[in-house]
Amino acid sequence: MHLYTYVYAAVSSRLAELRRDTQRGDSPVPTAVIIFGLVAVAMAVTGLALAKANNWMNAIPNNTAPKAP
Repeated sequence: MHLYTYVYAAVSSRLAELRRDTQRGDSPVPTAVIIFGLVAVAMAVTGLALAKANNWMNAIPNNTAPKAP
């Protein structure tokens, strides 16, 4: 019986300390949303650069694709 009382008191005091400390950092959800946004922007920039490069290469007169040896 004394062990249960000790464990209950220890857990209760620890939970009270955790509730008091509200500055424990950011949750993972906003971080994941920010990362998703950065990935989307990076993909858009990469796609735009690829399209510009392809258009520039196709604008070269007598353009032929290289042949494998």
